[in-house]
Amino acid sequence: MKKLILAAAALALSTSANGQSAQERLDDRYDLALAAGYKALFLCGAIANAEATGAARSEDSVHQWELSGVYSAIDPIVRDLEYRVMRGGDGYVAHVEVDWADDMPARFAEAEWKSGCRLAPIGLTPSMPETMGPGAAISSSATAYAVGAEDAALDDRLDHLFDDALGDAYGDGARTTAVLVRTTDAEGSRYKAPYGPHTPQRTWSVAKSIAATLVGAAVHKGQVDVNAPLVRDEWRWDARRQITVDHLLRMASGRYSDTPGNRTDPLYAGGALVEEVATDWPLIYKPGTHYRYANNDTLMAVKAVTDRYEDFDPAQFFEAVGMEHTVAETDWAGDYILSSQVWSTAPDLADLGELYLNDGLLPNGTRILPEGWLNYVSDPSGPQPEGRSWGYGAGWWLLNKEEGIPDDTILAAGNRGQYIVVVPSRDVVIVRRGEDMVGTRFDIVAFARDVLEALEKQGG
Repeated sequence: MKKLILAAAALALSTSANGQSAQERLDDRYDLALAAGYKALFLCGAIANAEATGAARSEDSVHQWELSGVYSAIDPIVRDLEYRVMRGGDGYVAHVEVDWADDMPARFAEAEWKSGCRLAPIGLTPSMPETMGPGAAISSSATAYAVGAEDAALDDRLDHLFDDALGDAYGDGARTTAVLVRTTDAEGSRYKAPYGPHTPQRTWSVAKSIAATLVGAAVHKGQVDVNAPLVRDEWRWDARRQITVDHLLRMASGRYSDTPGNRTDPLYAGGALVEEVATDWPLIYKPGTHYRYANNDTLMAVKAVTDRYEDFDPAQFFEAVGMEHTVAETDWAGDYILSSQVWSTAPDLADLGELYLNDGLLPNGTRILPEGWLNYVSDPSGPQPEGRSWGYGAGWWLLNKEEGIPDDTILAAGNRGQYIVVVPSRDVVIVRRGEDMVGTRFDIVAFARDVLEALEKQGG
């Protein structure tokens, strides 16, 4: 019998088994399955994606950063579940498996070289070729960056801002891993070990802005009309046929979702498929009339393109833009999870922001996004979020109401403190990466305001 750390599970799920209802026991078991899947995917993604870029992540560092401060149902469980990082004959990660129940196979995530990791559905058994087994991590060929390392291109006036961001000056308990500021003629950055310029982190919902960008690339190729109805053939016979890609990018499909942001745990940690979780939600508002932030809308926007065009290729797009350390991961069936599951570095995210500063033109002058795509994603033409100062465009947040921030500023924002701030009128891109604990929040608006003020003082 496998040795499982059931004591940790019992601690987290405090009600005794004897006092639990059948539903509570079922929910507790499901939380264990989710925790194991979450752990398998993050160990796989952090280690395999780093090694693919020439960097390195230790298992201990993933436990310290990615696997701490996560949501309450699994946080007390996830770090203590037993696991194995399995490597192939070439020494690279083949899959990561995590034990969770004596009567079920381990949860596992499978790695593919430079294509990231995909999480297997609950109940599948990982394959075990003779060439595979536990092994030592691949050594890093990348430069190690510790706290305070800098590219030394920006004026010294930015130093204290970087140092403050790496501390908690912009959020009590926030855990900054990287900050980067890029202007037309300079760049400055800081990284906190074990992270560096070649170390990918998961983007979380910054991926939604990446998804909107990839849809733009498809529009430029003539593959997509964002205003055309019937994004899914199965909706032909019901009112969802009115939904357009534009509605989906603007979080205005009118479909129901079960929680704010709809957590999508079955997909992100359960190994369910995009086809299962994102396609069948019913309509409760007329499309285009009601804002509801939902992972499923972004997933459907991408699926509307990929179901029709086989040449939808994020890797090809990233290569063209110069985002060479960015990977868009898929579910077990091969559908992209572009609501969250992208791994990228701070410089790569700055490259994405710079693409918008250049209105979709690559440095060599090649157009990769439609002319005016920046205006499209920054247009608050759809219904807007209630009760907050941020607006919403098409896959990007808008900081057009924040004091001290130029009103053309767009923002990509993700869980645990992932941010790209793009300020077209100032030709500035600001990137902040983090592994913030649940319940803490980095004040990206205050940080961006202070960076812009510092640049203005130095004449940048």
